[in-house]
Amino acid sequence: MSQTMNVEPVVLEGKAVRLEPFEPAHAAHLAEVATEDIFVHTFAPRELSAEGFREQIMGLASLPDWCPFAQVLVETGKAIGTTSYLDIRPEHRSLEIGFTWIANPWQATVVNPEAKYLLLSHAFDNLGALRVQLKTDERNKRSQAAIAKLGAVREGVLRKQMIMPDGHQRNTVMFSITDQEWPAVRERLRARIDAFS
Repeated sequence: MSQTMNVEPVVLEGKAVRLEPFEPAHAAHLAEVATEDIFVHTFAPRELSAEGFREQIMGLASLPDWCPFAQVLVETGKAIGTTSYLDIRPEHRSLEIGFTWIANPWQATVVNPEAKYLLLSHAFDNLGALRVQLKTDERNKRSQAAIAKLGAVREGVLRKQMIMPDGHQRNTVMFSITDQEWPAVRERLRARIDAFS
């Protein structure tokens, strides 16, 4: 196994969702399905419009340690959300999965577990990651429950870790999955995905 990770844009396809490198072409679809309530605990584009999402997409694509994806429904070919690899640290074989949102009609469906399966499988099985971390706003109980349901280990709270656009001084809950934990997490995710079939 390589001593460093080489994270590059890639298409990851499941039965229900395909993760495609984030492009301006996804912006119009995202604007069609995005609603303000999705962005209460995360960073919204300047406006929930095609132009707003295009700006955000170009901004993320310019960051050196980010690899953003659109979450695209296989059935329709339309983007219904986003997710990213971020805080990529190749020399430590570590990265984060985050900046994730899914439009309301597809929440609590197979989309999130399948997308996480694709991202985690690529990170551990193809890139040779030793650690994948996930973090969320301490106020976002739903997100914490979803991350814990993956089998990720809650590591603790980073106090006043960032200032949100509304000025809130956010405490951030940190979770992680290591390469040793991945086989058990993989089986749990496969069972969840199969349960939707």
